[in-house]
Amino acid sequence: MQPLGFILLLAFGGLIFLLALVFAVMWGLSHPPRRTYASAVAKNLPGAPDELEPSIPFEQWSLESAGLSLPVWDMRGRDPDGPTIVFSHGWGDSRLGALPRAQRLADFASRLIAWDLPAHGKAKGTCRLGLHESIHLSALLDALEGPLVLYGWSLGAGLAIQAGTHPQVVAVIAEAPFRFQHTPARNVLRQAHLPSGLTLSIALFLLGMRPGRRRAFDRAGLASRLSCPLLIIHGSHDEICPIEDSRAIAQAAANATLVEIAGGNHNGLWIEPDWAEQCTRAVAKFLQSSLASAH
Repeated sequence: MQPLGFILLLAFGGLIFLLALVFAVMWGLSHPPRRTYASAVAKNLPGAPDELEPSIPFEQWSLESAGLSLPVWDMRGRDPDGPTIVFSHGWGDSRLGALPRAQRLADFASRLIAWDLPAHGKAKGTCRLGLHESIHLSALLDALEGPLVLYGWSLGAGLAIQAGTHPQVVAVIAEAPFRFQHTPARNVLRQAHLPSGLTLSIALFLLGMRPGRRRAFDRAGLASRLSCPLLIIHGSHDEICPIEDSRAIAQAAANATLVEIAGGNHNGLWIEPDWAEQCTRAVAKFLQSSLASAH
């Protein structure tokens, strides 16, 4: 084989390999691992609100939005005069992630809503990494009565900030938010020892993360449009979403409070008892002042 032909063959093989990696990353990001009742049982964790201690009565219904049927838990809070708290989970999570939060925050709400984002839990569809999920959250808010408090973590935190301009929303709580999609995606891939450089950049571009959309997606920019109070909770040792993103978001918002949980990581703020107690106190104090100002 001639040298030029050999070089072209290597180049072609390298291109095929790169495209295969890009496709694998695209598929993984848009089809995250499912967290369902079975996965909760396997870890000996509550799989529904009535399995908590104390249990929370609930109803289950589906949100019909943009051709998708998204499962919803409609939980009864323990404060009849409290607001409705709407939980939006992160990438790779589901309604199950709301359970430890609802267990502690039911004392401050009359109603708690948790839903499965597309491609998560029992919901069909694909994950768009925050590009289009806001249309489903808006549809959910339209189906509820106010006053509403939005609580989101990670991917869901950005959705909560984006939907915070809804007329029935009186406060937003963002746990471990990020400004741009590439940051958590890169860190998740690195933890899995997968390519996170050029491969990720191409995959995100093909998934719709065009350079021109960067400014429109920026959660700091969206936070600057909020007229309601914003509470940000973030662990100082978050390995997925750096706390610097929360600091920038808090600085951009007109009325924001940032609570840093010393030593806290990305997924354990409501699992480790001391961190969970700090989060509970922060939310209780925030809700008390926010609802007072709303009235």
